[in-house]
Amino acid sequence: MIKGLRPLLRGSTYSGVLFAYCGALASLPLLPFAILPALAWPSAPFGVQAALCLLVWAVLVGAVGLLRTTRRALIAGARRLLKVSLPDPVAAPRPASPAGAAPTSAAQPSPAPAPAAPSRADRWRTPAWLLLHVTLGWTGGLASTVLVAAAVAMPENWTGTDAKLTLLDRSIRVTGVWSWVLAAVCLLLAAVVCGAVTSALRWSAPRLLGPSSAERLALAAERELRLAERNRLAHELHDSIGHTLTAATVQAAVAGEVLAADPVAARAAMRSIEESTRAALEDLDYVLGVLREEKAGTAPTRTLADLPELLDRIRHAGALVEPELSGELTQVQGTLSRAAYRILQEGLTNALRHGTGGPIEVRVAAAPDGLELSVVNRTAVGTGAGSGRSPGSFPTSGHGLPGLAERVRLLHGEIEAGPDGPQHWRLAVRLPVRLSA
Repeated sequence: MIKGLRPLLRGSTYSGVLFAYCGALASLPLLPFAILPALAWPSAPFGVQAALCLLVWAVLVGAVGLLRTTRRALIAGARRLLKVSLPDPVAAPRPASPAGAAPTSAAQPSPAPAPAAPSRADRWRTPAWLLLHVTLGWTGGLASTVLVAAAVAMPENWTGTDAKLTLLDRSIRVTGVWSWVLAAVCLLLAAVVCGAVTSALRWSAPRLLGPSSAERLALAAERELRLAERNRLAHELHDSIGHTLTAATVQAAVAGEVLAADPVAARAAMRSIEESTRAALEDLDYVLGVLREEKAGTAPTRTLADLPELLDRIRHAGALVEPELSGELTQVQGTLSRAAYRILQEGLTNALRHGTGGPIEVRVAAAPDGLELSVVNRTAVGTGAGSGRSPGSFPTSGHGLPGLAERVRLLHGEIEAGPDGPQHWRLAVRLPVRLSA
């Protein structure tokens, strides 16, 4: 019994009743228009007049439910008073992209697809819920008011009237303790009515006010794009900040070792730390702006044109770099150039982390049908650039190679990473040029 009464004791039950009463009161301005049929046809039987008035009233309430602002207001009220989790309505469909538009790059995700036009059944979901809302508001309001008034007036006949129960033309006078019992029953019934009204509204709100099938598809697409954007930002942070911290750590160690013996080399290492960290701060500011949903500036673009600067930072860290560049690298533009830079940056970072001091071979070859990238570095016996277990290696999260593989897959390329002989690690990537933008 107590368990069954728990829903009636919740504060949300009575806030839901308040929500139902508000719907009933909001329909009051429509009642003068609803009685127009009765005024226009005074000779009609009362039952016909009442039916026409109710029909006109229902049509007017449904017409109000067709307004977009009505649905937004109902959703906001249901979330606050019914404690129902409802998403905001999806915006109106946006114009489709013109045919022949350039494909969106992997670095810049495509905009969210416009939601499909709602079906005829979806258009009537909100008017149906508003009509149910108003009907339950009037029914619950009148029933609970009558029950509460009876409970107040019944005990000991303090109003000076006789309390009687009439059933099948038989009347029973209620006096003494039975009047108090009947008053308590009326109050309990009023609470049950409140709970039933709230439960009905709470059950129907997700089904009639919740997103339609087309809106669910649009929300799922937007959620997928948000996850893709967060994944892309994670890649950017890993590539930029991870590389900078690795290079800065190595350069700081070099500067500390040669500070007394070679101040010029120490100053060069410190200057390289300053340049690389400044570039990383630009990337970090952009990513944080996006995560905070602020209007971040244009994302810093690193392309193959910045490859010499990247190689210089690696050299300043004390590594010996042997680049081999061939083909028309200036012809590689857009997405392909940005992706190639990040791939080489990750490969060089891994070489710094896990290498044993040997030369790092960097090969970039641009051909008419593809772009080939490779980074080869010396490692300890039995270890690799992605293992994180070589002597003196840096701690690693293990996300570098999987992130590279995903980036290459999005560009429909090929990637190979693994031991190349007993003491070398090789990263090789081939990207098709046809996807450049």
